[in-house]
Amino acid sequence: MANEEIEVLPEYTSSPLYNEAERVALEYADTITITGRDVSDELFARLREFYDDDAIVEITATIAWENASSKFNRALRVPSQNLWKR
Repeated sequence: MANEEIEVLPEYTSSPLYNEAERVALEYADTITITGRDVSDELFARLREFYDDDAIVEITATIAWENASSKFNRALRVPSQNLWKR
């Protein structure tokens, strides 16, 4: 991922730097990550337009792992190592 893509990540829905497959994967990640949201049938159908079953399982597992890791670290007061910074 290029620096420009990282910088405009909050605007992934409208940035021309992201293609439609990337946008739907990021929307899926947002939906899974935000407590109380459910993945709608419509979103899942859009995800399947770009990704096969194996890829969807891998994407979901990666998102779930990152969410669990984040919650674990936050609960135990593990400070950020700032790995997200370039």
